[in-house]
Parts: sequence; structure tokens; C-alpha cells
Amino acid sequence: MKIATWNVNSIRTRLEHVIFWLGENPIDVLCLQETKVVDVDFPRSPLEELGYHTYFSGQKAYNGVAMITRQPLSNISAGFTPILPNIDPLWDVQKRLITGVIDGIRIVNVYVPNGSSVGSEKYEFKLRWLMVLREYLHTLLLSQPALCMCGDFNIALAAEDIHEKANTDNHIMASEPERQSLRDILDLGFADAFRKFTTQGGHYSWWDYRAAAFRRNMGWRIDHHYLTPILYERAKSCIIDPTPRKLPQPSDHTPVIVEF
Repeated sequence: MKIATWNVNSIRTRLEHVIFWLGENPIDVLCLQETKVVDVDFPRSPLEELGYHTYFSGQKAYNGVAMITRQPLSNISAGFTPILPNIDPLWDVQKRLITGVIDGIRIVNVYVPNGSSVGSEKYEFKLRWLMVLREYLHTLLLSQPALCMCGDFNIALAAEDIHEKANTDNHIMASEPERQSLRDILDLGFADAFRKFTTQGGHYSWWDYRAAAFRRNMGWRIDHHYLTPILYERAKSCIIDPTPRKLPQPSDHTPVIVEF
């Protein structure tokens, strides 16, 4: 099985990129973030014509998540409240999470808030959102030991995940409270699939559109697959594919693929 995560920065804008990439990469599940489209306008027909099943939770112009799969998913839900019915439903106004099960594997596709700048209201929202995510995952793990959490986390956990020219002092996506919030989640029993196979730096999944960042490989690794032990042991590879970032008008992110 191959599962990919990719922040496409608008599914309608990058639809041809997605279709081309799927043609070149016969994966089982593609988790998308930042689809930026309400559900009624999600471009499901072109993907379904290729033989894929589509599951999505979106909103206009912002956020949005989707799962594109070869086989149907089961136990599908979007947002926190189906698993945490007692939390404030306002946590699900922003469409940032969708989950489903395939071949006994629970896949949780997340788009973590960016946070804007350290100390801002959006930053505080990000930290609280991560706390809710931890509670959500803790509940899921009680009944689902085989779990792959993937997506755009908007957090680079270590210095090796950021290009050496970046000034990360109190920088969004690299501040200690963000990193600790993610560590608290990983302490539930998750491990980084990419780091199972690649320990050195210089490998990134996001590059700013400015300053020729992609050409100069001035990137950040903020798109991840985190696996529970039963899946971590079964993982046979995890790679970052920079090819879509070379296309005209690309997303600023590129796919990350884990194979079991």
C-alpha cells in the first residue's frame, strides 16, 4: 500500500497537476490539504472517471481536506466532533481534518493551522487546535492501533527539517511551544516515517514562492507521515517527490509518500 500527502493549495487550480501525478504514481490513497473549495464544487468527476473514490470536507477559499482512494473507505468522518461529541463544535468550523479506514488502517488527514506569527491570536488558536487533535487521536487509538496520521503540520520539528539559511529564532512553524505541542501528540505512540529511512537534513516538502527558494533548496519539511508502531514496523519506504514543484504554477508543497 502507498499513501501520499500533498497540500495542493487549491484543488481546482492544481487539478491537472493532481491528475498527471496520479497517472505517474499509482498510489492507493492521496490525502490532500488546502483544497479551498466548498463540497458542492469539489471536482470529483474527473477523479472518479479515473477510477478513484473521493471524500472531502471543504470551505470557500480557505482550508479544506480530501482523500482520493483506489478502494472505498469505511468509517469516514470529518472534523473532531464525530469522535469527540462533547467538544465545542466551533472547532470544526474550519475544515481541517478527515479520516477513514482502508484495509484495517485508519488514516487521519490533517491540515494544521499555520499560526501566522508567534504570539498572535492565530498562533494561540494553533496551539489549542493541536491540544484538541491530541485528545481526538487518544480516543481513536483506544480502538484503532494501526493508524497513519499525515498532512501539512505547519511545524518543522528539528533543525534538520529547515534549510540552514533560515532564521528560526521565535519563527512560526519552528517555535518551541509548537514543537512541544507536536511532541505531545507523538508521545501517544507515533513515529516519523520519513526519519526511519533518512536521517540527514536537506530534504524538504515546502518552499516559499519567493527568493527562488525551490531552485536554491531553501525549504522546510512540514508535511509528514506519523505512524503507530504496527505500521512503523511495516513501512518499507518514505520519500518526498519534488517533481510537481517543478511544474508551471505549482503548489508550494510537494507530495510525501509512505509505502507499506
